[in-house]
Amino acid sequence: MSSPYDVRMPAGSAQTIEPADGTRPTAPVLWFTGLSGSGKSTIATRVHQELLRRGVDVEYLDGDALREVFPQTGFTREQREEHLHRTGYMASRLAAHGVTVVASFVSPYRESREFIRALCPKFAEIYVATPLEECERRDVKGLYARARRGEIRNFTGIDDPYEVPDHPELSLDTRALSVEQAVNQVLALFEDQRSWKQL
Repeated sequence: MSSPYDVRMPAGSAQTIEPADGTRPTAPVLWFTGLSGSGKSTIATRVHQELLRRGVDVEYLDGDALREVFPQTGFTREQREEHLHRTGYMASRLAAHGVTVVASFVSPYRESREFIRALCPKFAEIYVATPLEECERRDVKGLYARARRGEIRNFTGIDDPYEVPDHPELSLDTRALSVEQAVNQVLALFEDQRSWKQL
């Protein structure tokens, strides 16, 4: 059964990093985390599009898109954490130059997410809390079925854990929210994050 959250990232969707002079205030980092198929990329893409429409200087970082650029990136815990640490550092540098970051990654481990939070003064963890059974029902890419058959190893939610955020800035259950409702909640959070004063 299809869902409004069943979308794939279009090819060539990564944005180009524009040079910045480093004089602008630090921008927010909106970090979407959740299981594969939870709807995080659908919401993040819409948020990114709306911020562009509003004239916000914004960069979209997507886990699947980055893995296409770096296909040797593995899925063990160590490889995932190394990948996320590097991506988090990239996000922190963009934010330091006034570029808002919208990032969509499974990012299953608390340690990695907290590492990124420590790098980014205006970090917002957005937990797309769609439960495993709903993600498996959607399974738009067929990955859960392959993982259940043992064709994919270290698949989050099946044979590798997802560590639920303890205190996310926002939690979204896409079973109860339309895409538009979820996007509006994230945009309201963005305005709050943008108004934070740096210490």
